[in-house]
Amino acid sequence: MSLIPSFFGGRRGGVFDPFSLDVWDPFREFPFPQLSGENSALVNTRVDWKETPEAHVFKADVPGLKKEEVKVEVEDDTVLQIRGERNVEKEEKNDAWHRVERSSGKFLRRFRLPGNAKMDEVKASMENGVLTVTIPKEEIKKPDTKAIEISG
Repeated sequence: MSLIPSFFGGRRGGVFDPFSLDVWDPFREFPFPQLSGENSALVNTRVDWKETPEAHVFKADVPGLKKEEVKVEVEDDTVLQIRGERNVEKEEKNDAWHRVERSSGKFLRRFRLPGNAKMDEVKASMENGVLTVTIPKEEIKKPDTKAIEISG
């Protein structure tokens, strides 16, 4: 394959796709955790993280995956890890691909959580291609305030 196709696009099943962005990765050799090795195929797995008064809530887009294909793990009681794999669609002999934009392969997203997260009470659910992970927060106790009388 020449440099032009690998730089400007990709191939799948013998069809050149000039709009493919998942073939040439200029950062492939750098040790960034989100861009290296097994993460590069689905590095674009999007995750939202919001903090409410009661919990940390993560929403990850994982369209087309079953709950059995996604793993939610807690590492060292401080890191939330979401991983999974989307398998490549089987190519039949008679198929003629015109465009390939959906990524396949493994993905891994990790988030270091603050100390107020109750990591032993993590809950996860999946609906309509969206994984929701909810981690309750410790109730922050307000300090007791005692008035001191000023003499003199």
